[in-house]
Amino acid sequence: MSASDILWRPDAALIQQSNLRRYQDWLELHYQLRLYDYDELWQWSVERPADFWESLCQYFEVVFHRPYSAAMSADPMPGTRWFEGATLNYAEHIFRQYSDERPAILFRSERRPSTEMSWAELRRQTAALAATLRRLGVQPGDRVCAYLPNIPEATVAFLATCSIGAVWSSCSPDFGVGSVVDRFRQIEPKILIAADGYSYNGKPFDRSEAIRELSSQLPGIETLILVPFLNEQADAAAFDKGMNWAEAVADTTAELRFEPVPFEHPIWVLYSSGTTGLPKAITHSQGGVLLEHLKYLHFHNDVHPGERFFWFTTTGWMMWNFVQASLLSGATIVLYDGSPGYPQLSTLWQWAADEGIEHFGTSAPFLIACEKAGLEPGKEFDLSRLRTLSSTGSPLPPESFDWVYRALKPDIWLCSMSGGTDVCTAFVGGCPLLPVRRGDIQCRALGCALHAFDDAGNPVLEEVGEMVITRPMPSMPVFFWNDPGGERYLSSYFETYPGIWRHGDWVRIARDGSLAIFGRSDATLNRQGVRIGTSEIYQAVNKVQAVKDALVVNLELPGGRHFMPLFVTMEQGFALNESVKNEINRRLREEFSPRHVPDVIVEAPDIPYTISGKKMEAPVKKILLGFPIAKAASVDAMRNPESLAFFVDFSRRVEAEV
Repeated sequence: MSASDILWRPDAALIQQSNLRRYQDWLELHYQLRLYDYDELWQWSVERPADFWESLCQYFEVVFHRPYSAAMSADPMPGTRWFEGATLNYAEHIFRQYSDERPAILFRSERRPSTEMSWAELRRQTAALAATLRRLGVQPGDRVCAYLPNIPEATVAFLATCSIGAVWSSCSPDFGVGSVVDRFRQIEPKILIAADGYSYNGKPFDRSEAIRELSSQLPGIETLILVPFLNEQADAAAFDKGMNWAEAVADTTAELRFEPVPFEHPIWVLYSSGTTGLPKAITHSQGGVLLEHLKYLHFHNDVHPGERFFWFTTTGWMMWNFVQASLLSGATIVLYDGSPGYPQLSTLWQWAADEGIEHFGTSAPFLIACEKAGLEPGKEFDLSRLRTLSSTGSPLPPESFDWVYRALKPDIWLCSMSGGTDVCTAFVGGCPLLPVRRGDIQCRALGCALHAFDDAGNPVLEEVGEMVITRPMPSMPVFFWNDPGGERYLSSYFETYPGIWRHGDWVRIARDGSLAIFGRSDATLNRQGVRIGTSEIYQAVNKVQAVKDALVVNLELPGGRHFMPLFVTMEQGFALNESVKNEINRRLREEFSPRHVPDVIVEAPDIPYTISGKKMEAPVKKILLGFPIAKAASVDAMRNPESLAFFVDFSRRVEAEV
């Protein structure tokens, strides 16, 4: 890679003031380790994992109410045990950052103007709700589930649940009832906290009837706590076993107490996308995510006390949990509930300017949409305080890197990152000591022994391979809930390479340690033995101005035949004609290879997405192969389930023509 591909370098002041440099200085003082080269530091962190993770406990002064016997057991993944004997509480570490000098939360939605919540009020409400939960009989290990928008009440509810050692789980209210039941029923919650509704794209969505259905289909629910969000007059008296939020947080005398729990005690249950079958109930530990989040937010996002940290997310995506973790750095969390494109696509950039946001997180599709719309937020708004832009959810193409540095700020630190619900963090992401190269993620995260494996299971550099993790991390799931014997856990990560975590992404690692992700390996386009990452297709198609969005699959058919259709949606005012098709094919052929050229390009009315923003390539492939929708996709977990009808109809054409 040439020097011209470097889009940003940290200046000396940023490096010297970074949390990571302070940790390096601390290691030299306390461990006599001079590890100022990032690659050397990473190598030490993965070759000596017990020392690395124990050093974080000391550096961050983690509060253990009972000491541990050893930082890490010798058991291989997934049986590695961490900090056995120790007890702690994640929420306690959040409130160690209490300050009267800055707000804890900034919030805005399509329904509410910008508001602040002080640390004092956050502590008061958390203490009051925790006391209420205790009075309702909630004990450590009991499950508290939420059906809430991305609002301050959700943060309060999580912290209260965590503080008493109960287990948190949440779904966004745009999830259908069936999808929520599939998730929550597995963990048998005692308490349900739900909002009466929400707004999106300026339209109100009343969820009262959905709440009644949830309550009836989750028989273990003993109390429903209702948050009036759509209608301020909504009353829990209209629901069986109902309690109003105002009543639940009314106590002004409750003291905030933290229940010490074992290091590997469950903190929350997250869920896989659930495209087929029951979603996997991925359970993380209080101690594991505490260490991971302290590490990532401080060292890889470089979040400092008083800075404002925003990520566009919903409560149904792991990034919501990640946003809460920024409180561990003393940041003010910035919450937004609504559509990122309402009333216009520049809404979030305007808010970033208004609130002086330092850290702005979003998804690659949002940045691509801004690029295609010709937005130039850096010229339109005062983004002088914005210093990092983070992107995840899908690979960010090189052209979007160019747009960020052209249309946003030339001195912004672009932190492209990739991880997952599986670990509630990023495996790869930003580093304040390294340059940003066009189209690449900066580094492998500390403590993450990530490699690319070829077909023979050998590590490779400078070529695309299976992303694997060869050493355990404390934020790996402690188990899947409702998974006797751990069979689903083992088959999800350890079936291909016993004792080694296979994540399911394609990755290329450069010799300088930077990386590129090429999409899901289970959605690979295997054409006559040549593997093609879907991200390569989208990278080229995104450059075609007439195309709004795209989805590609490759069907392996009897007799060794292949059929690769490319589905596109068009920008307003454009039609899919031969000229557009020729431009798509030309770009694919010139920028990649003739094998990347699809067999047919088809206009679709919409591209199917999960609610968390993932393109549904695998379900579409199953539908085109003849699977019924019920067996191919979890419709209730979709943003736009009506989009599947087109692919069902197209599958009949495939059967007739191919």
